[in-house]
Amino acid sequence: MSVISLFFHLAALLLVVSSAFAHAPDDDIVDVPEVSIVGTRPVAASSQQFIPDKELLLQPQGRPAQVLRLIPGFIAVEHSGGAGKADQYFLRGFDADHGTDVAFFSDGMPINLRSHAHGQGYTDLNFIIPETIEGIDVHKGSYLPEYGDFATAGAVNFRTRETVKEGVVQSAGGQFDTQRHLLMFSPTKEKVRTLFAAEGYYTNGPFQNDNRYFRGNLLGKVTMNPSGRDELSITGTFHKSQWNGSGEIPLRAVTDGTVDRFGSIDPSEGGRTARSTAKLNYHYDTLSGGRFFANAYAQYYTFDLYSNFTFFRSDPVNGDGFQQSDRRVIYGGDIGYQQEGKILDMPSVATVGVQSRVDKTHVRLGPQFRRNSLGTTVDTDVLEASYSPFLKAEVQPTSWMKFVGGVRSELFTFDVRNRCETCAEQPAGRTTSWLILPKANLILGPWASTELFINYGEGFHSNDARSAVAQAASPLARSKNYEAGLRSKPWGPDGIELIATAWQLDLQSELVFRGDGGTTEIRGASRRRGVEVAARGQVWGPLYVNGSVTYTKAEFRNGDAIPLAPEVTAYGAVLLTWPEGLTSQLQATYLGVRPLIEDRSANAPSWLNFDLSERYQLPVTLPYGRMEAFLFVQNLFNTKWEQATFFFQSQLRNEGAPRNDIHFVPGSPRMVMGGIAWYF
Repeated sequence: MSVISLFFHLAALLLVVSSAFAHAPDDDIVDVPEVSIVGTRPVAASSQQFIPDKELLLQPQGRPAQVLRLIPGFIAVEHSGGAGKADQYFLRGFDADHGTDVAFFSDGMPINLRSHAHGQGYTDLNFIIPETIEGIDVHKGSYLPEYGDFATAGAVNFRTRETVKEGVVQSAGGQFDTQRHLLMFSPTKEKVRTLFAAEGYYTNGPFQNDNRYFRGNLLGKVTMNPSGRDELSITGTFHKSQWNGSGEIPLRAVTDGTVDRFGSIDPSEGGRTARSTAKLNYHYDTLSGGRFFANAYAQYYTFDLYSNFTFFRSDPVNGDGFQQSDRRVIYGGDIGYQQEGKILDMPSVATVGVQSRVDKTHVRLGPQFRRNSLGTTVDTDVLEASYSPFLKAEVQPTSWMKFVGGVRSELFTFDVRNRCETCAEQPAGRTTSWLILPKANLILGPWASTELFINYGEGFHSNDARSAVAQAASPLARSKNYEAGLRSKPWGPDGIELIATAWQLDLQSELVFRGDGGTTEIRGASRRRGVEVAARGQVWGPLYVNGSVTYTKAEFRNGDAIPLAPEVTAYGAVLLTWPEGLTSQLQATYLGVRPLIEDRSANAPSWLNFDLSERYQLPVTLPYGRMEAFLFVQNLFNTKWEQATFFFQSQLRNEGAPRNDIHFVPGSPRMVMGGIAWYF
């Protein structure tokens, strides 16, 4: 069955469902007063989660990706010895690199970048201003039809606010010449709701080669209800940053005193990037319980990265520095219809939609010395598009049973053109690929305040377009996800929630494009299995806790270890609201030992970090507004730890031959940052 034929079959099915739901045209219409209802968000899996803004605002300021540790089993670390570049993400036995196996969204707009110059699915979250986020939707696995590319281990959607109750002007400063400034306010809050925010951030970091990281962000959002039954939201953002990096330093150079732990082999590393986005979200609610929705977005993105991982292995004179450049325009959106009603007297919801996305990209790779180009290795134009119809059905046969399932289809087109006639032969050409992905979720309960979940879904991540046209392997790597779990509130709806999940993820043989070398690598089939347990909620009065522990076994099907896949991760937080306007939070993050190579002969060490956050409502009388002071202490006990860690071959200038070694990015030492905010 073709993708187009499948979509028309899905649309026909929805028409049958919606006709069963629809009211007769002469039914009486009764106006009822508006009623506010507060309840638990419906979930389809035990691992599904919504993280509210109150938890986000107590995270130390600096890296927006730090909020991801609130997700059980999710760890994000710096990748290049200095902020600015996308983080390295760990989830469910994946070293997802910069985002290959985790799909990220902002109000439904995809953030991952396909066929990126540095890595497939590259996800830089530094354009997000944390204070503008009202919450984060988290969906692990591939169980929902509305999520597609990169949603292998899971999907994360940042939801921005419509307004803020209070405007805020905030300034903060700390060690390593760190400073951050924020302005956020809502001029209008009723018929037309607006939100404007601006952020400036600078730090030199703890490195001997000053980070000189500058980040600037702007956001504007307008939300309105043109007819009373619909809602229109328009959002625009602008991000620009630049930085110096200290790179991944070899352990042997630190051990023998060649460089300091926070030193650098090549101090010219670093980069710059910019991103502009515009998105439109619209929905219209019908009188018969239906909803029409349409969303569109466009992005313009630039990126230049200067790196040197192997130092003098290939070029003993100029070194092995290389530049990766990416220029792209992205546009796309989705359109669909949702209908609520009953089928055979069973409450039901059916949704049909189609998503599309186009990436028009120019990527370049070439050697460089102190950020001066020495030539070109890769110079390619990529036109990549996807078209994704999906159907989702929710049916509740009884009060204790609910089914959520559906199907999603993916059609990808790849068009790659080589712009460099003098370069070594590079992949070029056109190809297409498609998948059909079933999804099924069964929810049972609640019994004794406990719900049980059984889930199955097939997902995928796309591979780099240059690999796709080379036809060395399938351009779409399919995954099969299985999960069973429970959620329980044994002490009542306002008490602690307990969550336990067991899962398995099988990933077929895939082709990975290595942007650092412009080459491809074929990897075999893999299996990941794991268990997650979590607890969160109010213990008593002002005391709130949030904690999780995960265990994962990740192997290729031949028994080899999957490099960088962590076995154990953990997170814990205790939040206490004092009676005198003080809020305190102590957080602990743990990343366990992980193998660096397939034979497990080299491993990255485990680490445990603590952070302290304090916010205090100042007892001062102002003509307008209120004042708040805050303090963040990262790495409270000054732990010596490593962030991104790898095992590969490099050669220093004074060495006669390349050597295999551990290369790492040092974790930040204790860092204190404080500031003051005026809410008006």
